Amino acid sequence: MPMRLRKFIGTILMLILVVVWALGAMAIAQGRVTELPWAWQTVSYVLLGSLWIVPAAFLIRWMERPDKKP
Repeated sequence: MPMRLRKFIGTILMLILVVVWALGAMAIAQGRVTELPWAWQTVSYVLLGSLWIVPAAFLIRWMERPDKKP
């Protein structure tokens, strides 16, 4: 698959990932996190806000992979 196509597909997948992650994080934060003590709320918000980077990093690595030479 050419890099240009991988970047296009990766961009679409990244947008989907961010939207789905944001909706999921909001649902979790609205339901369970509000009942926790403030220190655990802070930890939860930091984790919910930053864990999306892990799947995004794999996606970016796949997008940036060089084309195979014939």
